[in-house]
Amino acid sequence: MAKLQRELRERIIELQVRLFVCVARLQSQSDDEALHDLRIALRRLRSLLRPLRSEKLCSALEQAAGELGDASGPLRDLEVLASELQRRGQPLAARRRRAHLAHGYVRLLEGLPLRRLLILLDDWPEEQRQAVRSGEWQVRGKAVCKYMRKQGWQLAEALRDPAHDRHRLRLLIKRLRYCNEAWPQRANLHSAVPKALRNAQSALGDWHDHWQWLQRLHTEPDLAPCAEVWRQRLQQAEADADLALQALLEHFPPSPGAELNARQYRR
Repeated sequence: MAKLQRELRERIIELQVRLFVCVARLQSQSDDEALHDLRIALRRLRSLLRPLRSEKLCSALEQAAGELGDASGPLRDLEVLASELQRRGQPLAARRRRAHLAHGYVRLLEGLPLRRLLILLDDWPEEQRQAVRSGEWQVRGKAVCKYMRKQGWQLAEALRDPAHDRHRLRLLIKRLRYCNEAWPQRANLHSAVPKALRNAQSALGDWHDHWQWLQRLHTEPDLAPCAEVWRQRLQQAEADADLALQALLEHFPPSPGAELNARQYRR
């Protein structure tokens, strides 16, 4: 258990430093990838902590990272849309979105989710040591294996659902992939699985982007010039996603008792 405590503490401090750098880049508006890199750091932090949420310190920090992820998500979607519009020869529409982004960055930097997360990160090392000294810290490495088994069962079940929801599949794939990246020595996935997960997530991400852009047409009429090409791309993205999901099936075969286990973990 001591090894896990030390490893977790070191990695959280490393991610804290990355977040500080990303925040500084956002404040100075020095590059276009600052928000993207901030969200990657948040994703890694959440993936590190999610299997350990039975420990209240882990749960609180993971929740705070999730709240900042939720707050920054619409801004990242707007960044991607602005780049897409520029690529499609719609510079005026792209400029309108970038103007909203400038105000959005300020709100994010001054907002409660970021302040709360930074405070919790500052307090983490000492609070973890206190929890260990008092005997309240009960996290074990086996929690990661248990979490990965649960996610694998749920993904196997969802992949075989004839009415599967691509949004939910994308979420399940992301959770499994990122947890494997956070805990590669403990996740115990076959070496071919990460690539299959990455391919499926990429295909579903392309589908999700085009689906989301088309939804915006109802309230953002200046997107209309891109509508037809987005509809075509959505159809192709759906086909690509289905192929990637089919390839993923072989890595997550049904097993005796898997359905029962999945139901048990959903309780």
